[in-house]
Amino acid sequence: MSLQLDRPGLLFAAVGLAGLALPLVQFKPNRIVPGEGLSLPAALPLGLPLLFGLGAVLLAGCLRWSPALRLLAAAAGLAAVLLALGGAATSLTPPDDTLARVAPASGFWLLALAFALMLTDALTRLRPALWLRGLLLVCAIAAVAALLGSGLLDGVSVMREYAARQDMFLREAQAHLVLAFGSLGLALLVGLPLGVALYQARALRGPVLSVLNILQTIPSLALFGVMIPIFGWIAANVPGAAQAGVAGIGLFPALVALFLYSLLPVVSNTLTGLAGVNPATREAAIGLGLTRVQLLSWVLVPLAVPVLLAAVRIVLVQNIGLAVIAGLIGGGGFGTFVFQGLNQTAMDLVLLGALPTIALALVAGIALDLAAEAADRPATSRQGA
Repeated sequence: MSLQLDRPGLLFAAVGLAGLALPLVQFKPNRIVPGEGLSLPAALPLGLPLLFGLGAVLLAGCLRWSPALRLLAAAAGLAAVLLALGGAATSLTPPDDTLARVAPASGFWLLALAFALMLTDALTRLRPALWLRGLLLVCAIAAVAALLGSGLLDGVSVMREYAARQDMFLREAQAHLVLAFGSLGLALLVGLPLGVALYQARALRGPVLSVLNILQTIPSLALFGVMIPIFGWIAANVPGAAQAGVAGIGLFPALVALFLYSLLPVVSNTLTGLAGVNPATREAAIGLGLTRVQLLSWVLVPLAVPVLLAAVRIVLVQNIGLAVIAGLIGGGGFGTFVFQGLNQTAMDLVLLGALPTIALALVAGIALDLAAEAADRPATSRQGA
């Protein structure tokens, strides 16, 4: 039986082998200087056997083999790369040296990308059931939490930055969640009724959607900047506004800007979901004697739930990323670390803000995808019936 090459596997192997050829970590005398790149064999005592092992897994992935085995190999490879990073940080950093930093270099990022792509590809081929995908997501979150809690990565530069700012990190994480979920809640509170109103009043759709489209096209940095003079003036001239929390900088203008960005996806998806209900279903409901309010609340809105969940996913993932910019106007969130790191030329501090933002967006996107799929199945069956 001839061996067959797997085209995605060839791509993953090329990315991973490039990562093996590049430095795994950077050893820096302190958090600011660039430092020296070290390959896997130079960074770890057992780095050479690990290099050949990871290379063998990547090359084996070029062949067509069981998706389940590919999934296990990718997970093992990703875990090995993370443990190699932690081991390199421990072995390279002197015990009493509080200034030296061991940061992930380009080789680590390429290896992690290669095995993450291989893992995602294997999951796609396996096509697991919905409940199993949810279980895998929970297991992945638990595995990352266990790895971070084990202390194996404590010597890595970004974890040392976290240890020095743990209280501040928790405070900014809370602010980031308030910005992302608070703006989503406000958008749903305003956007859902507005979408229903536009569904009923066709003449208003064009003007309202045009205004929302204009808001969506404004660059995020410009919109955040516009909030400063507007709300600064309101706080200074409107009695009671400052006491109510209105200010030119801080959490309030950032929340308003994210809310404005969230309106278009919520309103347009609400309108699309309601308009996409099978006309025969609407006619049958009207024939049963349902009033307009009953038609909306009992038939149209329940059938539009999958589309509404898609809007929630778009808004939440978008706002988790855009909330980083709130750090520029004192709104808090993970952007505080990103901009502090850029100002201090400390990339470890930038990673302290960027990595949890990416992780939060990924988890939110996957979880809401699963929720939308779970809601779509009964909605489709009801509409067919």
